[in-house]
Amino acid sequence: MTCQRPRWLSLPGWLPALFLLLAAGIPDAHAQMAGDDPYRAGRFDNGKMWTFEYPPLAYLKEAYNFEPDAAWFEHARLGALRIPGCSASFVTATGLVMTNHHCGRGATAAVTGPGENLLENGFYAPSLAEERRAPDMYADQLIAITDVTDEVYAALEGAQTDAERQQARQDAFARIEQRLGGEAGGEAAGVHVEVISLYHGGRYSAYTFRRYTDMRLVMTPELQIGYYGGDADNFTFPRYNLDMTFFRLYGDDGQPLRTDHFFAWSRQGVEEGDLVFVIGNPGSTFRLETVAQLEYRRDVREPAVLAFVRTRADALQAYYDAHPDDPRRDELENQIFGLRNTQKLYEGRVKALNDPVVMARRVDFERSLRAALDADAALQAEYGGLFDRMADVQQQKHDLGAEYGAFLLVTNPTYASATLRRALLAYRFLTEQQSEATDEALARLRDQLRGVNDQPRDLDEPLLALHLADFQTYFGADHELVRQVLQGRAPEAAAQALLDGSALADAASTAAALDAGTLSMDDPAVQVARAFVPRFLDYQSASAGLAAQEEELAGALGRARFAVYSTAIPPDATFSLRIADGVVKGYAYNGTIAPPYTTFYGLYDRYYGFGPGTEWDLPERWVSPPATFDLAAPVNFVSTADITGGNSGSPVINRDLEVVGLVFDGNIESLSGDYIYLPQTNRAVAVDARGMLEALDEIYDADRLVLELTGVAFVPTEEEADAVNQ
Repeated sequence: MTCQRPRWLSLPGWLPALFLLLAAGIPDAHAQMAGDDPYRAGRFDNGKMWTFEYPPLAYLKEAYNFEPDAAWFEHARLGALRIPGCSASFVTATGLVMTNHHCGRGATAAVTGPGENLLENGFYAPSLAEERRAPDMYADQLIAITDVTDEVYAALEGAQTDAERQQARQDAFARIEQRLGGEAGGEAAGVHVEVISLYHGGRYSAYTFRRYTDMRLVMTPELQIGYYGGDADNFTFPRYNLDMTFFRLYGDDGQPLRTDHFFAWSRQGVEEGDLVFVIGNPGSTFRLETVAQLEYRRDVREPAVLAFVRTRADALQAYYDAHPDDPRRDELENQIFGLRNTQKLYEGRVKALNDPVVMARRVDFERSLRAALDADAALQAEYGGLFDRMADVQQQKHDLGAEYGAFLLVTNPTYASATLRRALLAYRFLTEQQSEATDEALARLRDQLRGVNDQPRDLDEPLLALHLADFQTYFGADHELVRQVLQGRAPEAAAQALLDGSALADAASTAAALDAGTLSMDDPAVQVARAFVPRFLDYQSASAGLAAQEEELAGALGRARFAVYSTAIPPDATFSLRIADGVVKGYAYNGTIAPPYTTFYGLYDRYYGFGPGTEWDLPERWVSPPATFDLAAPVNFVSTADITGGNSGSPVINRDLEVVGLVFDGNIESLSGDYIYLPQTNRAVAVDARGMLEALDEIYDADRLVLELTGVAFVPTEEEADAVNQ
């Protein structure tokens, strides 16, 4: 594979746009940019995921005539929370926390008792005493931010190689985290510090968090309404999804946590055109990568990941459908959901990277940055040549593209064949045994080999066949490695023969072979490992070296970019706290208009249109709502706020720091947002605060929760307080 840039990117002036217009046409998503050149970089192509240390004060005044002060930003920061994999927020003074149903799904399963099915049936605690503590759940509150850029840079002085710089950086992070954590009280005070890289190393901030570990489930709706529409509606709009869950944080005294920083509940909600803010922890974006990096993603990485995810999802689905009595069906269902979600994500990524408009705008932005660096002698002296060096690294990664696809997740415990994973460990064990390794090292490998859990034969075999097929796809049928592995057979036939003849086909026969000392290099599964492990190890070594080079070059490019644009451009997402502005707004799609919000009327329209037994079925309590239930209440709405994975559970607030919604998804058009932010069609999808309150009040009779959210009352009875303390 090559890293050659498409010829049209080298054409001058207006020719690239004309060539693309004639060759591909302007995609509908971009045709709405009336008055703009869709092939030129826009002001906000790099997004609006602003950091709290660099708030966009001048921009907010310019765009909205809004001038929040330091106290506004402090309240917004302290009201926000980060939970495992997601975002959340305080919504009352008494420690009530709001996040998504899908973010609390694991915790709901963990607190489910014998004979219960809280995921399917939902949960509501009528009293404090009935709130259930969720093991392994915690919430981090960002209490301080410290600029440590100069300290990190100073630690890198004198480091000569990429490896030395990496080690020096890690050592500096550890020193900073230990020092600042100690100054804030350390673990005894529930405090920990993380050094966050911004602008790919252009700046560094130390974030001090207070961690709350007593987190109790208060309310969660049924899975059918919390994930209404299922995979069919995932990454789409209009939506009708009550993706909400409420927890409560408790203090060290065992009482509900009291806080001055929370987002009060808005009863008025939002209208089209209203300014809103999303406060949360977006996971990752790649908007500041070079064009060469994006071309590598387009040509190698993203297509390989998409193919892997699609084929493994199909294999798991086939097994799931054929084995309705498998006791792990819930686990399998979650795995399939995760893969289908990732499949849609990568389909969007691949489409975006092959969109001529997206890539042309990325090229234009890079051209402008290069010109700015060239125009300043000092900057050119320090940063000149970085883009070419990065392109060289990407070319070398392209040259390893076959290995990337063939060895992708080959050791993954969920999606790789258990037999193949045993074969890798067995090959290493036998190799070490022949080299007279220590008894301790051999015992460790033996334990790892025994520890690989069985997969059902009907699942292990297709997963093994898929990895053998990957070797054939990426290396070619005539490659020596492929001939050794397949021996002239189709991948499916080779997988069947291997499992029939290997002692590693299940845990029991593996243990027996180890105990008897009969495991040998002649085992057919070990032979497969022996065929590809040398190349696999060479690839791992080369890939690690290139990754180290890329990290250092990205850091230097980050400093160059920051020197030119400063904080006018926000950094890429890093699962650190951000605030994104936007307005409530519908958009054109599929020849029609998506409205700014949906109502419960639409939810029931889906139910009656598709019928029971579909992804738009309704839980029993929803089928016949009370007469007082307001079907016109908004249930979901969209805004132009800039979000990505990790933002799930983020509060949507108004100018007055009131909750108006709860982010749970983006639309399908937002999947290009990993590389570019296009507000014409990019939308954040949120549960409407009005719909949440209506459902809590009328469908769930959650009176205690409604009164607390609306600020009417939260006065635990003496018996409740005593029960909590017990």
